[in-house]
This record gives sequence, structure tokens and C-alpha cells, in this order.
Amino acid sequence: MQPVEASDYWELARLSQPAVSPTGDRVAYVRTTAERDGDTGQETASVHVAPVGGGGSRRFTAADGTDAEPAWSPTGDRLAFVSTRGDAGGGRPQLWVVPVDGGEATRITDVIGGVSNIAWGPDGDRVAFLQAVRPAERAEELDREHDGEYERDTPDPRVIDRQMYRGHTSYRDGARRHVYVADLAAGRVDRVTAGVAECGGPAWGDDGTLYYPIRRGLDADDRLEWAIEAATPADSADSTVVTTVEGMGPTLAVHGSRVAYTTTPADDPTLTQTAVEVFDRDTGATDRLTDGVDRTVAERTAGHAPEWGPDGEHLYVCTPDEGGYVLRRVAADTGDDRVVLAGDRHVHAFSVSADAVAVVQSEWDHPGEVVAATPMGGEEVTLTRANRDYLDERAVSKPESVWIDGPAGDIQGWVLTPPEFDPEETYPLVVNVHGGPHLMWSAAGTMWHEFQTLAARGYVVFWCNPRGSTGYGQEWLRAVERDWGAVTLADVMAGVAAVTDRDYVDADNAFITGGSFGGFMTGWAVGHTDAFAGAVAQRGVYDLTGFYGTTDAYALVEGEFDTDPVRDNAFLWAQSPAAHTDAVDTPTLLVHSEADYRTPANTAELFYRLLKKHGVDTRLVRYPGEGHDLSRSGDPGHVVDRIERIAAWFDGYSDHHEAAPVLETDRPGAAADE
Repeated sequence: MQPVEASDYWELARLSQPAVSPTGDRVAYVRTTAERDGDTGQETASVHVAPVGGGGSRRFTAADGTDAEPAWSPTGDRLAFVSTRGDAGGGRPQLWVVPVDGGEATRITDVIGGVSNIAWGPDGDRVAFLQAVRPAERAEELDREHDGEYERDTPDPRVIDRQMYRGHTSYRDGARRHVYVADLAAGRVDRVTAGVAECGGPAWGDDGTLYYPIRRGLDADDRLEWAIEAATPADSADSTVVTTVEGMGPTLAVHGSRVAYTTTPADDPTLTQTAVEVFDRDTGATDRLTDGVDRTVAERTAGHAPEWGPDGEHLYVCTPDEGGYVLRRVAADTGDDRVVLAGDRHVHAFSVSADAVAVVQSEWDHPGEVVAATPMGGEEVTLTRANRDYLDERAVSKPESVWIDGPAGDIQGWVLTPPEFDPEETYPLVVNVHGGPHLMWSAAGTMWHEFQTLAARGYVVFWCNPRGSTGYGQEWLRAVERDWGAVTLADVMAGVAAVTDRDYVDADNAFITGGSFGGFMTGWAVGHTDAFAGAVAQRGVYDLTGFYGTTDAYALVEGEFDTDPVRDNAFLWAQSPAAHTDAVDTPTLLVHSEADYRTPANTAELFYRLLKKHGVDTRLVRYPGEGHDLSRSGDPGHVVDRIERIAAWFDGYSDHHEAAPVLETDRPGAAADE
């Protein structure tokens, strides 16, 4: 058996976005693979379809560009999807529709702002979607049909007048997301919303009414209040405010007169678990459906959105739950919930029909497959074997689930040993801290490949869910209020102490890493303990004031610390890793993405400079064009390079590896200097 390596990323297929057909007999999903071109490459994604009754899956769309968001028509005879294929769309994602029983895919749109969040109308003749468009482009009706000549330019100078002027990996440059409807029979694109507004994903009611969340006004970016509007595109674009909702970005599910949506309180959006409310247009009543579930509801940003069962009697939601991401079925009339798909599985996304539920899930021994079951969770069957050939040839270690006695309660974690583990030997330790801070790690998930790679390099790998994590209730989530660093580090170090107490773990050769909030915690740890022989801080926040001024998630500072740089800058500085660099001796590698507008690189630059001034072994590695999701997506060459750099940095300070520190062996520009 071969060990798992960083370069294996080129061989791994990643599955996502399951969509079960209305009759429950087939599941469409997206299969993403990496195409190699030397040391770099690109990802290609196509839609595949698997029969629930067995027989193997098949590719349903050509491997041309990036396909996403497969969606069955109401009768199941057609499949809509979004794709960058072809020359007409200019590389912008457009809406395509393909007959299920044979025939070529047809491009439905050619719009300047691209297409996302598609939703079939109940008549099967219309598809609603979101499009991000500039006012001047609307004036020229390029949001309805591209003229074949216009191309967006980069403003020079770039004039900014809105709070959220950039996000993900790009500047918005005046573009706002509006709701549109593609009329398939008429061959046209109709506008649903207009004006200075920002919209969320649309959802149809059974009667042809279209619902969507919307924030209006120039100051909308700075408010967490949304209106849910209803429009009937077949009649006119006139809209009605149905209800209002608070939250970062509500996702909707509609059945009959009932509109379900995710919500968090505007005055406490980050330290409160996400709930689901249901508004009934017939009665005017609002019920908080998930009050009896002391877990946060995973939202669309995590690959999930609430879905009604076809009978409207139950709502399906995904929640983190003590080390597993599980699928729940909540009764609409009582709020009683039942876990449909339980255990230590990690459900990444799900879809519901009359006779089946389908999920993409990972487990300890594989990075992701499509699984189908009955609506109650019975007769579970795996429909894909996406990485069967690869896994048959790799030595994959099984993580051990552990519960650790922590300062404020038991902490769940996992210990992963090398494939050829010998309890009589000793091994170095890598501690990995998750992002968020309000996320949860499992025995599987998106870090499967990275953790297995580090174990194969001879490290014991430990990860846990300290206070602040989701999946353990509201009190556990809120425990890091106004104190990210000390509270989290106390729990992480409790885990380190428990693991290094094992005879086979070398406490003098422990290393720490993490991304996003995990990068923050890595920076905080090296300023508050000398327990680690080396550290790699990735895409982190190192100065909360600098972060507040540049991120698209500045509400995180306001919500978590109940202040801002004007009200208490000294407090935010004291809570920042950069304030404690004078205490750092640990060799620390910084990894960042240059187009990361969630945790912009400016705070990493400050942290790096202060470490250099203090004489710490350090290096800053920046990946051009990459965003905050570098560990999960991006140029495959960058994904591989990042993992290899993490391992090489640790190897250089490990007594168990015959490798010199990277700073001694890899000196960019050394030949020119000499």
C-alpha cells in the first residue's frame, strides 16, 4: 500500500451538490477533478447522475468548463445547471438545460453578471436565478442579453461608496445581486428586482409566487435586517413584503403558504446559533421551528439549505452534532425532531424528494461519496465509488475519537497515527486548530487529505473542538465571547497534554497549525506558550483592528467582542496575536492568499514584520489569485504546494526527520545575492 501524499490531490475526485429527482429514482451531483499542466492546473467540474437502484453513475454533462448547481425540473424530464462552458458566455456562468432522456444541452442565458442560485418554477417553464450587475449594464440591458462586444473593465480609479465593496476574491465595483427569471418558452430573461438593493437566493411557492430575501438602500450592507418579498413574475414585477427576518444572509424554503428561513438576531448574530423560523402567509403566524434543537442549523454557505419534505409536514436541516454533521427531520406542527442520518458521518450537502433523501458525505476512510436513503433514513445505500481505485492502493489510517477533561467540560477530539504505527516507537505531533471560530471538525470533512498526508509523513495528528465550536450547544458556542485566544488555547492545550501523555508521542516535538481562526490561534499560541517546536499560521487574523478595516466580515469583530476600534482599540490590540510577538520564539511560517478578502493579507504582513524584527525564524508565503478557501479549492498546484510547505516546515524542526530547516535549504534569490 502506498502512503497518502500531498500530490495525491491531483488524483482525488470531489463530489458536491446532490440533487435527487422528483421521483426519487436518480441523484444528480457535481464531480470535480484537477487537470494538471506542469506544476499548475485547473479544476474541471461536470454533472453526473447515479440511479438510486444501483447500476453505477455516469457523466451527464461534457467535461468543458465548470458545471454546478444541478436542478431537476418539476417533472424530472430536464436538468438545469450552471456552467462556464463555451465561448458565448465569456467565461461567466450561464444557465443551461438538458433533456434527461437524450439530447444536447441548450444554453438559456447570456447575461453579463453570470448566473447563480437557480430555482425551477412549479410550471417547469421558468427558472429564477441571481445575477450581480452594475447599474450601467442594466441601463444597456446587458443583464438580459449580452451584446457580444461589451466586456467589464476594472475601474480606474476605483471609487467606493458602499460598506461591502469586495468579497470572496473580487471587488464588486458597483455590481449588486438581483433576482431574474428565465422564461424558457419565450426565450427571454425578465427582471424581478431593481434599484439599490442586494438579494439572496430565490425560492418558488407552489402557486408560482417567487420569494426572495432583500435589503434595500445604500446602508443595507451595514444592516442585518432583510425583507422577504413575494412577486408573481407571470403577472408583473410588483412585489409585496411578506415578513422581515434578521441574520447574515437568510436562506429560504417554501411550501404552500409557509415560508421557512434561517435567522440569527441582528444584535447578536455570531454568538447565537442559527435557527429556522416559519412564517405562514395564511395565518400571519411565525413559529421558531428549531427551538427544541440545541444545535446551530448549517446554512447554504456550508453547502446546506433547509428543505421541505414533499408533503410539507417536515423540514429537513443539517446540523453539527458532537463530531458528526447529521441530517434532521423536524415536524412542522410540533417542532419535534428526529435525526435521519446520524453517527460520525460528515454530511456536506443534502437533497430531499418524495421517496428518497440524498447526501454527499465523507467518513474517516474516504473524502466523499453520494449516499441515498428513505426519507426516514432507512435502506441506506452508497451510490458512488468516486475514489475507489485510489483508495484501494493507499494506506489510510483510522482516527481514534477521544474525549478530554477540559477546563470547562469534556472536549471531543481525534488522534490519527501514521499508517505503519508502532506503539513502541515515538512520533512527533501536529496539532490542527479549526477555523470559525464557530465551526466543528469531524473524523472526516474537507481536511481528510491533509491530515492523512501529515500522518503518512510520520506525524501523530490531533484535532479537537474547543469551546466556541458548534455542535455542542449554545453555551459551548458562546464561551469565547470577548476572549478568543485564552479560552480556546486552554482547551487546545488540555488536548495537547492528554495526547503527549501517551508514551508514543514526543512532547518535545509538537507542532501547531490552522487556517482562518485556526491561523489566529496559531499566532496566539506561539505568543503564549513555548510548547511547540514549530508553527504554520494560515490565512489568519493577527490584528483585529486591521482586520476590521479590511474584511468583508467586520461584523464578526462587533459581534464577538462587543466593540470596535473607535470604542476600545486598546482592548482589540490586546486580543490580537500581533500584540504578543515580543514573547514569540517558535519558528513560524505564515501562509496567505493574496486575493483573500475574508482575512486580508495586511494583518499577516504586520505579524510577519514584527516576528522578523524580534528575530524569530519566519517566512511569509503568498499565493497569487487565491482566496480564503485555499485549503479546499483554488489552483490545484497551490493546494499541493501549501501542504508540502507545511510538512517541510515541520520536518525541518523535527528530531524525527532528517531534514534541515527550510530557511537553511530554500533561500529565494540566494544565488543572486552571492
